Amino acid sequence: MRVFSFEKLIAWQKSRELSSVIYKITKQFPKDELFGLTSQMRRCSISIASNLAEGSGRITFKDKARFTEISYGSSLELLNQLILSYDLEYIAENEYIHIREKITEVNMLIDGLYKSQKANF
Repeated sequence: MRVFSFEKLIAWQKSRELSSVIYKITKQFPKDELFGLTSQMRRCSISIASNLAEGSGRITFKDKARFTEISYGSSLELLNQLILSYDLEYIAENEYIHIREKITEVNMLIDGLYKSQKANF
């Protein structure tokens, strides 16, 4: 089976893990949030990994960097939604801290990827 370049990116691997965590944690959200916060958080988490994958298929480093920027923006959006989830008491403090640390790790990896891409154009 062929392995694509994005699958080798640690940022993509960690964002994929983050998506899994987000899907599991949002299962416990109130049902009236299904089309609100639950949906938003799931879409954001998928967007992080998806934009890294899409960007890897671009030819120029400038294009690659643009998709990396979008991925970073989605991770910050997810962080905002996580904070709101904690404020609304949908998640416990230990869950909040654990997921926030995962988002921070993904952000740092994306930032490093962006800087390396930017250095090439």
